[in-house]
Amino acid sequence: MASLDSINEDHHAEKRDSDRRKLIVDVHFAGGDATGIANTKDIGEGGLYMKTNTPLNEGAFLVLRLTIGGKTLRLEGKVVHSDPGIGAGISFINISESALELLRSEIEA
Repeated sequence: MASLDSINEDHHAEKRDSDRRKLIVDVHFAGGDATGIANTKDIGEGGLYMKTNTPLNEGAFLVLRLTIGGKTLRLEGKVVHSDPGIGAGISFINISESALELLRSEIEA
């Protein structure tokens, strides 16, 4: 029998516009009433899932800072899914072409 986590993950994966790759990096985030440090669970061209105990409201806008391939990225995102006490799914917005290229190279590695 599938676990609730795997069922939820499959359901949310169906809604994504891009594939994600399992990648764990630190994410510094700030926005709305929230600020903190989280770890990614997976990441793709369109967004990421980060593990955090910080409650994040769906629809909240965040500024994210993470380091991939030795380069620090500053990204903007919107919380599209929230698992209170567990983590949140973030969709990137206004992503630069250079950041997108870096993400692509990491995902395809």
